[in-house]
Amino acid sequence: MAQGRVIIFEDEKENLSTLTRALQKVNFEVTGFSDPVEGIKHLENHDNFDIVLTDLKMPGMDGIEILKRVKEREPSLGVILITAFGSIETAVEAMKAGADDYIAKPVDVYELRKRVEALVEKRKLSEENKHLKSRLDRRYGFENIIGKSARMRQLLEQVRVVAGTRATVLILGESGTGKELIANAIHQNSDRKRGPFIPINCAAIPSNLMESELFGHEKGSFTGAEKSHQGKFEQAHGGTIFFDEVAELAPELQAKLLRVLEDRVIHKVGGTKGIPVDVRILAATHRNLSERVREGSFREDLYFRLKVVELSIAPLRERKEDIPLLVRHFLEEYGKLHGKVVKKVSTELLDYFENYPWKGNIREMKNMLERMVIFSTSDELNTGDLPVEMVRDLPPGREAGNGKGDNGRLPSLNLGELENRAIMKALDETNGNKTQAAKLLGIGLRTLHRKLSEYGFKGNEERSHS
Repeated sequence: MAQGRVIIFEDEKENLSTLTRALQKVNFEVTGFSDPVEGIKHLENHDNFDIVLTDLKMPGMDGIEILKRVKEREPSLGVILITAFGSIETAVEAMKAGADDYIAKPVDVYELRKRVEALVEKRKLSEENKHLKSRLDRRYGFENIIGKSARMRQLLEQVRVVAGTRATVLILGESGTGKELIANAIHQNSDRKRGPFIPINCAAIPSNLMESELFGHEKGSFTGAEKSHQGKFEQAHGGTIFFDEVAELAPELQAKLLRVLEDRVIHKVGGTKGIPVDVRILAATHRNLSERVREGSFREDLYFRLKVVELSIAPLRERKEDIPLLVRHFLEEYGKLHGKVVKKVSTELLDYFENYPWKGNIREMKNMLERMVIFSTSDELNTGDLPVEMVRDLPPGREAGNGKGDNGRLPSLNLGELENRAIMKALDETNGNKTQAAKLLGIGLRTLHRKLSEYGFKGNEERSHS
């Protein structure tokens, strides 16, 4: 595969031939023109080039005119100008006109290759970044945050309003409700969207490392600091920093975070001077922060600085109207991901979902539906496809069925029978390998052996590979 595609404008045919061979030897596709007018016509009819390499002085059309024509049509297309030795003033003029680089005559082919490769790589990274930004725009657009319940509509309207401000936002909600998704939507729909979004999980980083992680450190500031380190605040400059599980932040770091909120200046570990930072701060927690303040484990002044705007995400069990939308979304997502065609869920299974407590909220639903899609054997999921641990967690008085009940009611199938079916299905999926079946079921191998004994399974020893 070619490194890239280059079009060359050079009126001296011998030089054109030399440049062409030099780039072809390192696997570039090259199209060359000694007539710049003919070349520009070709370029305007083809959009598959990565680099334009053009001589500055040519009859009919010079390199500056080519540069202007290229940049007007496709600003991202890289242009390298070839200038006569000593024409620095012209080179400067070319750079001001939009040239990406220049190289002096006589051309050193090794230097040429290096510069062309660097510019192609830069263009590829730029295109990847554009693609990523586009994906982020789609992923974190308001229309892609799923929910039609009154509480979700109210939340999204609040997000829409606050995204256009510079306000610090505190996002509250149980684990798995999508707090980081909301934080990213705020960033992605703000005037900081071209800057970085830097998340940091305050519960995942030991307190003795957190200060360096947030503010960075200077070389030699502590044992093992062999070079200077840029912290999350510097990385987030011009963008947004998101403190997930902010309630877990150690007291001494709470004080330092408060100072940053007030002064917008950080101090590296071992550093002597302040570093100004331009960041927006978003924070989230599943804890009751006001209760933490009363207990004395969270600073009251920091609490009030963080909750300039407070957003609350309702747990899934309190917005049942959103469950069918979420189920349809995840079926489509995981069907595409795993190459399965699962178009719908049975009425009985949907009824079960709407009455399930969802202690892990959307995260639990995502994981469970992905697993059900992976092991689906038809285009419709029903209660017989439920993982065994969901059977153990059934609400009191609920029974799960096989998806063949009447009038939308769950058929009478006791928990033992459903668990029995889940075990049989897992053993079938793993060709009787009990170790793998136990992993699939989310239970220990000893537990699986005990249940096999309880249900009087026969023939499994012959199928077992464990």
